[in-house]
Amino acid sequence: LALLVATAGLVAAPGEAIEGAKDGLLLCFNVIVPSLFPFFVLSSLVVDLGLAAYLGRALEGLMRPLFRVSGSCAAAVALGFIGGYPVGARTALQLYEQGLCSKTEAERLLAFCNNSGPAFILGVVGAGIFGDSRVGLLLYLTHALASLLVGLLFRFYGGGRVGPACGQRPKPIRTVTLPAAFTGAVSRALQSTLNICAFVVFFAVVLRLLSAYGALSALAELLSLAGFEGEWARRLVAGLLELSSGVASLRGSAQLAGRVSMAAFMLGWAGLSVHCQVLSFLVDSGLSARVYLAGKLCHGLIAAALTYLLTRLFPLSAPVADYLAEQTESIAALDFSTALAASTLAALAGWLILAGLCGFLLRKKCGNAA
Repeated sequence: LALLVATAGLVAAPGEAIEGAKDGLLLCFNVIVPSLFPFFVLSSLVVDLGLAAYLGRALEGLMRPLFRVSGSCAAAVALGFIGGYPVGARTALQLYEQGLCSKTEAERLLAFCNNSGPAFILGVVGAGIFGDSRVGLLLYLTHALASLLVGLLFRFYGGGRVGPACGQRPKPIRTVTLPAAFTGAVSRALQSTLNICAFVVFFAVVLRLLSAYGALSALAELLSLAGFEGEWARRLVAGLLELSSGVASLRGSAQLAGRVSMAAFMLGWAGLSVHCQVLSFLVDSGLSARVYLAGKLCHGLIAAALTYLLTRLFPLSAPVADYLAEQTESIAALDFSTALAASTLAALAGWLILAGLCGFLLRKKCGNAA
């Protein structure tokens, strides 16, 4: 019945469906591909070349007591904060497939490593939506802090020992040659990026059709029965389904603390579209999707509470200055080649930093052994 209704809606409003697909494809071409593809390549190289394993040996004493995960998981946490959704989740899955963490550790990691990137929060949400860079900085700080708090919370999930067995020798680090790692990383990154673009286009069409037929307004009315005001209910429905549409609805002159807190929840929850992107990686992995979804819900709630508390302690004003408006327009007007070059340079810089850190730690360890 649902498929018949969806088909009828698609046939009855082809123009809306086409416009939604165009919006989704434009978003993929201008944002998704240039921002995610280089970081997907980076995450594969970090794992395949053994950098994550070397970092794991160095950071075991930090990651294990705090989050009850192996030190190698630090790579997924770092890439999740830098690369944005869903780079952290994909890196966590690669670590699990390479045997660098257990199934329980991978599920703990999924609960808190899949985060929004700084460019989206600071540029799009802070400067673009609220017209104030201070709001963007506040949102990013609470987003990062809430993620770490979720990691501390989910350290109690599952069983297993807290640390390595006494006297147990570390497993040898498995690596592949650089040509094999590079070609495999590019191929897998392209496949992952296309999967994500497919979900983005699909949800763009769904949201356009739901809006055209009044379904979003109906869902908002149901939420309003639970105590939400009509406008806030519509914003929440949009954010639950798709992140960018949700945060875009927060423009206006309503109470700033409420709007910023709801933005913090949307960024932590990430939206159904992002969840489908992550679940596409987890289909055949055996990892629990419920743990991931529970972690994202906790992330959104904790981030919203922290943001609301801080806006009460340190009141903010959000004037939409002409300068910030110009900066936002310049960010949105970046063409594909410029955005791809900037994202590739950022990914390359991150790879070089990780490689240099691993080399330093390896030389230090060899010097101590000598």
